[in-house]
Amino acid sequence: MFDSVTISALTSAMDGLSQRQRAIADNIANVNTPDYRAKRVQFEEALAASVAEGSGRVAATTAESLEPTRTDGNNVNLDTETLSSIDTVLRFQFASQAIGGSFSSVRTALRTTS
Repeated sequence: MFDSVTISALTSAMDGLSQRQRAIADNIANVNTPDYRAKRVQFEEALAASVAEGSGRVAATTAESLEPTRTDGNNVNLDTETLSSIDTVLRFQFASQAIGGSFSSVRTALRTTS
């Protein structure tokens, strides 16, 4: 149960979303830092492929954004970061609730067999 593809995928998703939230926080903190390049965290495509292969385990990758820069060399867009933060928080909450539901089912099953 604890090593199922679903639990592994949800755990990988939560790890990736946590990493993305840290990158967003770094981006926002450096919105006025000259030559700072925004960070982007990717894991969704690799996670989908991993689930299709029957694993569900994947590590997120972080790369510099290739978006155009301002005259100071910085390419952080505060609007983009804010929307990405909201999206990331909602996805994390969904994954957290899904994992919580799985463990709740296990607890219920353990109580009924005792």
